[in-house]
Amino acid sequence: MDSLTLYIGNKNYSSWSFRPWLAMTAAGIPFEEDLIPFDFPAGNPRFKEISPTGRVPVLHHGNLRVWESLAIIEYAAEIFPDHPVWPESAKDRAVARSISMEMLSGFRALRNACPMNMRRSKGRIKLLDGVAGDVERISSIWKECLDRSGGPFLFGGFSAADAMFAPVVNRFEIYELVEEPQVLAYMTAVKNHSAWLKWQEAALAETWIVPEDEA
Repeated sequence: MDSLTLYIGNKNYSSWSFRPWLAMTAAGIPFEEDLIPFDFPAGNPRFKEISPTGRVPVLHHGNLRVWESLAIIEYAAEIFPDHPVWPESAKDRAVARSISMEMLSGFRALRNACPMNMRRSKGRIKLLDGVAGDVERISSIWKECLDRSGGPFLFGGFSAADAMFAPVVNRFEIYELVEEPQVLAYMTAVKNHSAWLKWQEAALAETWIVPEDEA
């Protein structure tokens, strides 16, 4: 089998790169990483060379290119069916995909107001309209899943659903958006996962600064 290469952006900021990288790493799927930093005002020109959308992440597998975080995760799960990307039961997988799609398509107020930033010190900011509603909905999703599974992750063991929400864990922490014990305990479990720690270590070592992502 041809090797997989996942092209990603800055680990400090790139939430969409973080999702498939985390899901594949946590599942033990082998892949090579190629980081192309956001170090140009209009985006790195290399993005257009490797991605049909001119954005990252994008996965290369031989001549195949797969873009968009959730599509990359699904493809990796298909070609590595023995690796635990999604929950084991069909019902759990259906819910996991539903909430992952909701994450993919929604919560724009939170994403726009509170960029992912692994280096940022904790501190509140003035929140725009809609952020509180996004925080409430995400917290509700997490609590419902945790009540059903018993934790420590949304479906018991770590899955792609946790990876899809991982950038939110960072946002909730650094902007101090939540206080509920169950939500905070879940965030702690995600932050203590070995794959998260590996990404975080690299993110903290980066020197690139993107002003628009420094809320």
